[in-house]
Amino acid sequence: MIVKSLEDIIGTEDETSGENWSSRRFIYKKDGVGFSMNDTIIKAGTNNFFWYKNHIELVYCIEGEGEIEKLETGEVYQLKLGTMYLLDEHDKHELRARTQMRMVCVFNPPLVGSETHTKEGYYPLLTE
Repeated sequence: MIVKSLEDIIGTEDETSGENWSSRRFIYKKDGVGFSMNDTIIKAGTNNFFWYKNHIELVYCIEGEGEIEKLETGEVYQLKLGTMYLLDEHDKHELRARTQMRMVCVFNPPLVGSETHTKEGYYPLLTE
């Protein structure tokens, strides 16, 4: 059994940040469960380009409002508390946060923990 609280993660090496976001990483590849899970904050008023070409990402919004645009098609979806989206086609997307957003993010294959976004917006596929 793995039990962690947000208090256990904030301010440790399990919290990583970019210019517009902060990610608190709860579950990693080393935990051996086949996925990783993060609690991520997206700053209000920001536009964020992401493209997880090596991962499938599921996101569940637990705070805030914004929108996500699937860049290949121009489709725009509104995001708010209780909204989920699944990037099941390695979708290039732009996440626009109207307010601060808090998201629970699940990745498959799981993150090892040292990933950072490339300038193309994706995480490299790391094994260790």
